[in-house]
Amino acid sequence: MDFIAGAIGGGLSVAVGYPLDTVKVRIQTEKHYNGIWHCIRETYKAEKLSGFYKGISLSVSTASLIASFSFGAYRNFLYNICRLRYGTSDVKPSKVDVSVAGCATGAVRVVLISPTEIAKVRMQTQKQLHCSVTASHPLKAKYQGPVHCLRTIAKEEGFGGLYKGSSALLCRECHSFATYFLTYSILCDWLTPAGKNKPGM
Repeated sequence: MDFIAGAIGGGLSVAVGYPLDTVKVRIQTEKHYNGIWHCIRETYKAEKLSGFYKGISLSVSTASLIASFSFGAYRNFLYNICRLRYGTSDVKPSKVDVSVAGCATGAVRVVLISPTEIAKVRMQTQKQLHCSVTASHPLKAKYQGPVHCLRTIAKEEGFGGLYKGSSALLCRECHSFATYFLTYSILCDWLTPAGKNKPGM
């Protein structure tokens, strides 16, 4: 169930938030935008709705798998931490145990998400190219899609090109998921009635 819930939640979260993520990335990487609304107007004017969803196919499919993997990995890390510390997994883990398991999950995620993050940003910052009337050959975008983007980066920059900035990503994912699962654990404790082992509905 952890894997299924993670897959559904991960895919939906990316699909809903992707347009704003595109706007965020463009504002961060391009100086001529005056703000959010200016970026939205200019993107829509030049590229219509498709401009907000560049690279989304890879992000949605991988987000579902990675989110599913994250919940499963967290449970496995927590299980093994409890086995190592207490000799059994049939104990209530401490908040430190939860945080460490979340941090470890974030670290493992970096190996999986760094290539898709690179492709996502490259696709989001790639503008639609329009050919002039007098041009003998139509202008062609460098990246024809997310998978083509990954292949091009690997070919031109080597395997390491898919992991540029991974050290910063590692810091982000480790503390983010330590906080995420710690908060999740605390909320579950608050919502669990006395004598029960799961939150009430």
